[in-house]
Amino acid sequence: MRPWFVRALWMGLLHGAVQTGVAAVGVRSPEASSIRPIALGLLIVAAVLWGAVDALRELDGRGMQWFIASLIAGPFAGALGVIGSALLVDQTGQEALWVALTGGAAFTALLVLAPAGLGMLLGGFLAKKDPASPRS
Repeated sequence: MRPWFVRALWMGLLHGAVQTGVAAVGVRSPEASSIRPIALGLLIVAAVLWGAVDALRELDGRGMQWFIASLIAGPFAGALGVIGSALLVDQTGQEALWVALTGGAAFTALLVLAPAGLGMLLGGFLAKKDPASPRS
């Protein structure tokens, strides 16, 4: 399997599940206003860590792989979020799908790509400072 496909699949699933979970908490417990920033922080941490691991492993073409993965994960997560909300939370209809596949997908793509880029940058610094690393 291609590395970008694995990243797109897992990040799309993660973002879609978190989107559904945040919607469920918002419907069942409207006073829980801190759930959205916490969920956003967890998504950012996941992408930063994975990007850093890719940099530490010195994966070839990791920047382009994350770029492609973010472009695929955005619409995938949007569609999963709408389907999950429709099945598990409320009666979300197909009218929400267009918004999820345009603006929501763009936001998700940035929410995957930017933290992964930060992670790759941090991982690159860690790899250079590691004295046991074969790089000089």
